[in-house]
Amino acid sequence: MATDYDTPRKTDEELHEESLEELKARRADAQSGQVDIDEEDAAENLELPGADLSGEELTVRVVPKQTDEFTCSRCFLVHHSSQLARGEGAKSVCKDCE
Repeated sequence: MATDYDTPRKTDEELHEESLEELKARRADAQSGQVDIDEEDAAENLELPGADLSGEELTVRVVPKQTDEFTCSRCFLVHHSSQLARGEGAKSVCKDCE
């Protein structure tokens, strides 16, 4: 950042007055009654028109782990054996986690 050394310098009293004014402005902003809104909470409570899914049921068919699949010991996801990077049994690690 460039500095202009020819500008007149402020005295300690001027600096003190400026800092007091700045503090008063901050206090006024804090007491303005404006509430900070958490975007994440606002997104959770957002309801789209015509999107009432309260009567819907989610049905998912769960399939047991197949013989050609393994569970990664790091990410705990079930992968196909072609994704096996190293290890066997409980110490298997997928290519993504290696």
